Parts: sequence; C-alpha cells; structure tokens
Amino acid sequence: MAKLTLLQLAQRVLNEQKIPLSAEEIWNHALEKNYVEELQSNGKTPNISLGARLYVAVGEEKSIFAATNDRPKRFYLREMVNQIDLENVPEEKNFITKSTKNYLEKDLHPLLAYYAKFYLNVYCKTINHSKSGKKEFGEWLHPDIVGCWFPIGSWSPSTIELAQSLGVMNVRLYSFELKRELNFSNLREAFFQAVSNSSWAHEGYLCAAEISKDDDFSSELKRLSGSFGIGIIELDTADPDASHIYLPAKRKENLDWESIDKLCINPDFKDFLRRIKNDLTINEIHKEQYDKVLSTEELLSKFNP
Repeated sequence: MAKLTLLQLAQRVLNEQKIPLSAEEIWNHALEKNYVEELQSNGKTPNISLGARLYVAVGEEKSIFAATNDRPKRFYLREMVNQIDLENVPEEKNFITKSTKNYLEKDLHPLLAYYAKFYLNVYCKTINHSKSGKKEFGEWLHPDIVGCWFPIGSWSPSTIELAQSLGVMNVRLYSFELKRELNFSNLREAFFQAVSNSSWAHEGYLCAAEISKDDDFSSELKRLSGSFGIGIIELDTADPDASHIYLPAKRKENLDWESIDKLCINPDFKDFLRRIKNDLTINEIHKEQYDKVLSTEELLSKFNP
C-alpha cells in the first residue's frame, strides 16, 4: 500500500468530514481512523509538521487547500467552498501551535547547516562577527552563515575537467541571515539586514524558526521578498526534516566582488574562500572544514530535551 504524505492525509480527512478543521482536529480525526499508520513521514512530531505544511500549502497559487480567517485557522478543500458554512465555524478552545522554546539565534546554526546540506546540497560556514575588528563598513556587512554549492559530486569528472580547462567552473555562493522569529515587530530591520548582508552572493536567505502566519504579515513578507530577491527559510525545531523554503530567493548570475573583498576583513570568511579554492583545485570537498552537520537525533535533543 502506498504511503500517505501529510497533505494527502489532510485531504482524506477533510474530504470525509466536509467541514473546516484546524490542524489539530485533522490530526485527531486521522488518529481515530488509524490513517496516521499510513504516513510516510519519519519525523518525530508529524502532528506539528502537519500544521506547518498546511499553512504553506494554502499560500500556493494552485493549492487544493484553503483556510478561514479565524484563530485558529480552519482548513478546507477549495472544491467544497459552496458546500460548507464558513460563517458559522465553531470556536475551538485548544489548538496546536508551535511552542516557543528557550533558545538563541546562534542555536539555530546547526539546524540551518543540516537543512542546507541535505536539502540544498550546500556546505555552510558560520561567520563570527567579533573577529572582524573593524566598524568602518557600517552596522550590517557580515551574514550569520555563508554557504557554497559545489559541482563536485553533482557533475561527472569529464564535465568538471572541461569546465576547469575553460575557466568556467561553476559554484554558487549563499548568504544566510538567522532570526529566532519573524513578525511585524522585527520584519523590516531583519529583512533589510538580510538585503545588506547578502548583496555579494548568488542567493540570499532570511531564516527563522517562528514565522508569523498573520495574513497581512505574510503579504508584506511576500512583497519584500519579491522586490529584493531575498528568500525565506522556515526552520522547524520540532522536526528538522520539515524545514523548508517558505519563499524562494532570486538567483543572481554575478557576484559582487567589491563586497566580497570587504568581507575578507573577517578571518572566518577569508578562510571560507580559501577552503572553496582548495576543494575545487583537488576536486574533493573537505567536509570537516565546514560547519559540522548534526544528525536528526542530535538536533532534536538540542531543541526538545
């Protein structure tokens, strides 16, 4: 029997119940029907991941899911919009939310390194701002984490050799700005910090573990992302494999070499560039020179002891 994804499970429950349901209600119905046993998810907290996936799904242009405007949001199938009463949805007293944990922004670095490696094939390096020792370039210059995608392991040896001989060896450089949460209180500062710190890279991302699902906030976040090309990554502390690109970055074809040169005042960044050059020269990635990638179990023990 084919395994269900979280969204397929939600679709089955909503198709049967024919009323708007919260993520928790969908999960409880799935438990009662033993649908959970058919899930293909290996995450430790699929009930939390279900809500996150549904919030993302309703924002997609051709999604089969829609949501009410009340709190908590109730989800339903768009095809049933004329068959259900959206004006008289009963209030739910207890509903599932992503709980706020006692962690710092720096604690999210291993979570991003994990997601970047396994889902973007990007090797990350944390930048310690305190090592720069210079302030003349302004408040915002250094990203929290930088990353590189290598053709090594993705291209055949023959392709790599030809690219090297032509001097067109292709790598992609990434910049990541980390925030514990994103909401209206810090959106503009966090976003423009990401813009400033990511101007040099092929792709720049603003990453957070808690992103407000307020409709007005989501609209403003999408507007800023579309205008400046900064992507958004939502990190999931309860299920690292449920982390995802909330909004994609706009990839730039050319690097800003002037900004890269300024960033070299930081020894971590200078070492990052040296490491990339050395790995490309020998066609082998020295993984130990980049941020350590923890296992799922190690990450869960950090955020859910």
